[in-house]
Amino acid sequence: MAFAHVNPTRMELTRLKKKLVTAMRGHKLLKDKRDELMRQFLEMVRENKALREKVEKGIEAANKNFLLARAFTPGAVLDTALLAPKQEITLEAGVRNVMSVELPVLKAKPRTADPNDIYSYGFAFTSGDLDAAVKSLSEVLPQMLRLAEVEKSCQLMAAEIEKTRRRVNALEHVMIPELQENIRYITMKLDENERSTQIRLMKVKDMMLEQTHHYSQKQKKTPILG
Repeated sequence: MAFAHVNPTRMELTRLKKKLVTAMRGHKLLKDKRDELMRQFLEMVRENKALREKVEKGIEAANKNFLLARAFTPGAVLDTALLAPKQEITLEAGVRNVMSVELPVLKAKPRTADPNDIYSYGFAFTSGDLDAAVKSLSEVLPQMLRLAEVEKSCQLMAAEIEKTRRRVNALEHVMIPELQENIRYITMKLDENERSTQIRLMKVKDMMLEQTHHYSQKQKKTPILG
């Protein structure tokens, strides 16, 4: 019983009522936040599943093309062709705020705008399978970055959902019932004190009336000396 340490005064009652209003408003806001986080989390989970399937298919296709290229191209020629890449990718990392959660944003910027710079070799001594493998990896790179972004976002949002859920439960099952119980206790105590005060006042009034009445009777019965 939380009201054991509550001072049953009208000032405390007013303070607790204001605190209850704030707690109930906060409870509603946190529930709305939790529901919106859950909605966006489920969308991200679906996107994550689709992206992972695309990335796995792209990497599988690139691996097959590399195996074919290695089968039809001497190893020394293949190593030399891939030794000095012509294109360079710069990764920029940022954040975006979603419901007070900072989610990562990854962006890849190539050094040059020419799409053919992904091929760092001449086409005379290499097979078309190597070209297909390099192109497959180039195409799957943006999807891999987006997948990393979405997976990390899912982890962060899941942690925020759990934190928000704990806060909602604490307000709903602990703080709000405790405040309501304290308010009920103080109200009951104040009503009890008010009734006791009224009873005491009535008794005092009766005693005063009785004393006044007896005094008047004595005044009437007292003989006049003369």
